[in-house]
Amino acid sequence: MSNPIYLALDVPQLEPAKALLQKVKAHIGGVKLGLEFFCAHGAHGVHEIAHMGLPIFLDLKFHDIPNTVAKAMQAIHVHEPAIVTVHATGGRAMMEDAKAAAAEGCKVVAVTMLTSLDTNDLTATGVYGSAETQVMRLAELAHEAGLDGIVCSGQEVAMVRKAWRDGFFVVPGLRPTGAKNGGGAGDQKRVVTPRAARDSGASVLVIGRPISRADDPVAAARAIEATL
Repeated sequence: MSNPIYLALDVPQLEPAKALLQKVKAHIGGVKLGLEFFCAHGAHGVHEIAHMGLPIFLDLKFHDIPNTVAKAMQAIHVHEPAIVTVHATGGRAMMEDAKAAAAEGCKVVAVTMLTSLDTNDLTATGVYGSAETQVMRLAELAHEAGLDGIVCSGQEVAMVRKAWRDGFFVVPGLRPTGAKNGGGAGDQKRVVTPRAARDSGASVLVIGRPISRADDPVAAARAIEATL
Protein backbone atom coordinates (compact mmCIF):
# COMPACT_ATOMS: atom_id res chain seq x y z
CA MET A 1 0.00 0.00 0.00
CA SER A 2 1.60 3.25 -1.17
CA ASN A 3 -0.15 5.43 1.42
CA PRO A 4 -1.33 3.56 4.54
CA ILE A 5 -3.22 6.51 6.06
CA TYR A 6 -6.98 6.00 6.38
CA LEU A 7 -8.79 9.12 7.55
CA ALA A 8 -11.32 8.40 10.29
CA LEU A 9 -14.16 10.49 8.95
CA ASP A 10 -16.26 10.64 12.11
CA VAL A 11 -17.96 13.92 11.24
CA PRO A 12 -21.63 14.39 12.21
CA GLN A 13 -22.67 16.35 9.11
CA LEU A 14 -22.27 14.82 5.65
CA GLU A 15 -21.39 17.90 3.60
CA PRO A 16 -18.56 19.01 5.95
CA ALA A 17 -17.30 15.42 5.89
CA LYS A 18 -17.19 15.46 2.09
CA ALA A 19 -15.53 18.87 2.09
CA LEU A 20 -12.84 17.68 4.52
CA LEU A 21 -12.19 14.58 2.46
CA GLN A 22 -11.91 16.60 -0.73
CA LYS A 23 -9.27 18.80 0.88
CA VAL A 24 -7.03 16.00 2.17
CA LYS A 25 -7.64 13.14 -0.27
CA ALA A 26 -4.30 13.67 -2.03
CA HIS A 27 -2.48 12.90 1.23
CA ILE A 28 -4.36 9.79 2.41
CA GLY A 29 -4.87 6.28 1.11
CA GLY A 30 -8.45 5.59 2.19
CA VAL A 31 -11.38 6.52 4.41
CA LYS A 32 -12.56 4.88 7.62
CA LEU A 33 -16.29 5.17 8.28
CA GLY A 34 -17.27 4.09 11.79
CA LEU A 35 -20.39 3.81 13.88
CA GLU A 36 -20.81 7.57 14.34
CA PHE A 37 -20.81 8.19 10.60
CA PHE A 38 -22.89 5.13 9.72
CA CYS A 39 -25.57 5.84 12.33
CA ALA A 40 -25.81 9.46 11.22
CA HIS A 41 -25.76 8.97 7.45
CA GLY A 42 -26.45 5.30 6.75
CA ALA A 43 -26.07 3.68 3.36
CA HIS A 44 -26.58 7.00 1.58
CA GLY A 45 -23.61 8.54 3.38
CA VAL A 46 -21.36 5.59 2.58
CA HIS A 47 -22.43 5.82 -1.07
CA GLU A 48 -21.61 9.53 -1.18
CA ILE A 49 -18.14 9.03 0.29
CA ALA A 50 -17.41 5.99 -1.90
CA HIS A 51 -18.09 8.09 -4.98
CA MET A 52 -15.15 10.31 -4.04
CA GLY A 53 -12.84 7.59 -5.23
CA LEU A 54 -10.91 6.28 -2.21
CA PRO A 55 -11.06 2.79 -0.65
CA ILE A 56 -13.65 2.49 2.11
CA PHE A 57 -12.99 0.88 5.48
CA LEU A 58 -16.32 0.12 7.16
CA ASP A 59 -15.44 -0.03 10.83
CA LEU A 60 -18.75 -1.41 12.10
CA LYS A 61 -17.26 -3.91 14.57
CA PHE A 62 -19.86 -6.63 14.06
CA HIS A 63 -20.39 -8.71 17.21
CA ASP A 64 -23.39 -11.02 17.29
CA ILE A 65 -24.36 -14.63 16.68
CA PRO A 66 -22.69 -16.11 13.57
CA ASN A 67 -25.82 -16.09 11.37
CA THR A 68 -26.59 -12.45 12.13
CA VAL A 69 -23.04 -11.33 11.40
CA ALA A 70 -22.97 -13.30 8.16
CA LYS A 71 -26.21 -11.64 7.01
CA ALA A 72 -24.84 -8.23 7.96
CA MET A 73 -21.68 -8.90 5.94
CA GLN A 74 -23.81 -9.81 2.93
CA ALA A 75 -25.89 -6.66 3.37
CA ILE A 76 -22.86 -4.38 3.03
CA HIS A 77 -21.63 -5.95 -0.23
CA VAL A 78 -23.36 -3.10 -2.05
CA HIS A 79 -20.83 -0.64 -0.59
CA GLU A 80 -17.84 -2.64 -1.89
CA PRO A 81 -15.75 -1.98 1.25
CA ALA A 82 -12.03 -2.70 1.15
CA ILE A 83 -11.93 -3.52 4.87
CA VAL A 84 -14.58 -4.51 7.44
CA THR A 85 -14.19 -5.12 11.17
CA VAL A 86 -15.69 -7.71 13.49
CA HIS A 87 -14.99 -8.24 17.20
CA ALA A 88 -12.64 -11.15 17.89
CA THR A 89 -14.49 -11.77 21.15
CA GLY A 90 -17.47 -12.89 19.06
CA GLY A 91 -15.66 -16.20 18.76
CA ARG A 92 -14.20 -18.42 16.09
CA ALA A 93 -17.50 -19.53 14.50
CA MET A 94 -18.68 -15.94 14.14
CA MET A 95 -15.39 -14.90 12.52
CA GLU A 96 -15.41 -17.88 10.16
CA ASP A 97 -18.94 -17.07 9.02
CA ALA A 98 -18.09 -13.39 8.63
CA LYS A 99 -15.17 -14.19 6.36
CA ALA A 100 -17.19 -16.70 4.36
CA ALA A 101 -19.93 -14.11 3.79
CA ALA A 102 -17.60 -11.24 2.87
CA ALA A 103 -17.34 -10.05 -0.72
CA GLU A 104 -14.34 -11.20 -2.72
CA GLY A 105 -11.38 -8.92 -2.12
CA CYS A 106 -12.76 -7.46 1.11
CA LYS A 107 -10.39 -7.84 4.04
CA VAL A 108 -12.09 -8.92 7.26
CA VAL A 109 -10.12 -7.93 10.34
CA ALA A 110 -10.83 -8.65 14.00
CA VAL A 111 -10.80 -5.99 16.70
CA THR A 112 -8.73 -7.44 19.54
CA MET A 113 -8.67 -4.81 22.28
CA LEU A 114 -9.86 -1.24 21.88
CA THR A 115 -7.10 1.35 22.16
CA SER A 116 -9.19 3.14 24.81
CA LEU A 117 -8.61 0.20 27.17
CA ASP A 118 -5.64 -0.84 29.28
CA THR A 119 -4.87 -3.79 31.56
CA ASN A 120 -6.91 -2.31 34.42
CA ASP A 121 -9.96 -2.11 32.16
CA LEU A 122 -9.49 -5.75 31.18
CA THR A 123 -9.43 -6.77 34.83
CA ALA A 124 -12.64 -4.84 35.47
CA THR A 125 -14.38 -6.92 32.80
CA GLY A 126 -13.12 -10.19 34.24
CA VAL A 127 -10.25 -10.73 31.81
CA TYR A 128 -6.93 -11.26 33.57
CA GLY A 129 -3.46 -10.79 32.15
CA SER A 130 -1.75 -7.98 30.25
CA ALA A 131 -3.02 -6.16 27.20
CA GLU A 132 -0.32 -7.90 25.18
CA THR A 133 -1.52 -11.33 26.33
CA GLN A 134 -5.13 -10.55 25.42
CA VAL A 135 -4.23 -9.16 22.00
CA MET A 136 -2.07 -12.17 21.16
CA ARG A 137 -4.74 -14.59 22.37
CA LEU A 138 -7.39 -13.01 20.15
CA ALA A 139 -4.99 -12.60 17.22
CA GLU A 140 -4.31 -16.33 17.29
CA LEU A 141 -8.05 -17.02 17.32
CA ALA A 142 -8.62 -14.67 14.36
CA HIS A 143 -5.80 -16.35 12.45
CA GLU A 144 -7.28 -19.80 13.11
CA ALA A 145 -10.67 -18.51 11.90
CA GLY A 146 -9.17 -17.54 8.54
CA LEU A 147 -9.44 -13.78 8.87
CA ASP A 148 -7.09 -11.44 7.03
CA GLY A 149 -5.75 -9.71 10.11
CA ILE A 150 -6.55 -7.77 13.25
CA VAL A 151 -6.96 -4.33 14.74
CA CYS A 152 -4.59 -3.61 17.61
CA SER A 153 -2.61 -0.73 19.05
CA GLY A 154 0.84 0.20 17.81
CA GLN A 155 2.24 -1.18 21.05
CA GLU A 156 1.34 -4.75 20.08
CA VAL A 157 1.62 -4.86 16.30
CA ALA A 158 5.31 -5.86 16.18
CA MET A 159 4.66 -8.72 18.59
CA VAL A 160 1.73 -10.06 16.56
CA ARG A 161 3.49 -9.68 13.21
CA LYS A 162 6.28 -11.98 14.40
CA ALA A 163 3.72 -14.75 14.80
CA TRP A 164 1.51 -13.81 11.82
CA ARG A 165 3.96 -12.72 9.15
CA ASP A 166 1.47 -12.36 6.30
CA GLY A 167 -1.24 -10.75 8.45
CA PHE A 168 -2.96 -7.43 7.71
CA PHE A 169 -2.68 -5.08 10.67
CA VAL A 170 -4.89 -2.05 11.26
CA VAL A 171 -3.62 0.36 13.91
CA PRO A 172 -5.79 3.17 15.37
CA GLY A 173 -5.07 5.37 18.38
CA LEU A 174 -2.25 7.23 16.64
CA ARG A 175 -1.01 10.64 17.67
CA PRO A 176 1.69 12.50 15.70
CA THR A 177 4.47 14.14 17.68
CA GLY A 178 3.63 17.75 18.42
CA ALA A 179 0.11 17.63 16.99
CA LYS A 180 -2.43 20.15 18.30
CA ASN A 181 -6.25 20.32 18.41
CA GLY A 182 -6.81 16.59 18.55
CA GLY A 183 -3.22 15.52 18.87
CA GLY A 184 -3.47 14.68 22.57
CA ALA A 185 -4.23 11.17 23.76
CA GLY A 186 -7.83 12.07 24.64
CA ASP A 187 -9.77 8.85 25.29
CA GLN A 188 -6.95 6.69 23.95
CA LYS A 189 -4.62 4.86 26.34
CA ARG A 190 -2.28 2.75 24.19
CA VAL A 191 -0.91 5.41 21.85
CA VAL A 192 2.07 5.60 19.47
CA THR A 193 3.06 7.85 16.57
CA PRO A 194 2.12 6.96 12.98
CA ARG A 195 5.77 6.43 12.06
CA ALA A 196 6.36 4.12 15.05
CA ALA A 197 3.30 2.04 14.11
CA ARG A 198 4.40 1.80 10.48
CA ASP A 199 7.92 0.80 11.47
CA SER A 200 6.45 -1.90 13.73
CA GLY A 201 4.55 -3.45 10.85
CA ALA A 202 1.18 -1.69 10.60
CA SER A 203 -0.56 -2.16 7.24
CA VAL A 204 -3.12 0.61 7.77
CA LEU A 205 -2.83 3.69 9.97
CA VAL A 206 -6.21 5.02 11.14
CA ILE A 207 -5.94 8.73 11.91
CA GLY A 208 -8.86 10.98 12.77
CA ARG A 209 -8.74 13.92 15.14
CA PRO A 210 -5.09 14.92 14.46
CA ILE A 211 -6.25 15.69 10.90
CA SER A 212 -9.96 16.47 11.19
CA ARG A 213 -9.56 18.84 14.15
CA ALA A 214 -6.34 20.47 13.04
CA ASP A 215 -6.36 24.19 12.27
CA ASP A 216 -5.13 23.25 8.80
CA PRO A 217 -6.19 19.66 7.97
CA VAL A 218 -4.28 19.63 4.69
CA ALA A 219 -1.03 20.66 6.37
CA ALA A 220 -1.61 18.12 9.14
CA ALA A 221 -2.25 15.28 6.67
CA ARG A 222 0.74 16.29 4.57
CA ALA A 223 3.00 16.44 7.63
CA ILE A 224 1.96 12.94 8.75
CA GLU A 225 2.43 11.58 5.25
CA ALA A 226 5.90 13.07 5.13
CA THR A 227 6.98 11.15 8.25
CA LEU A 228 6.20 7.86 6.52
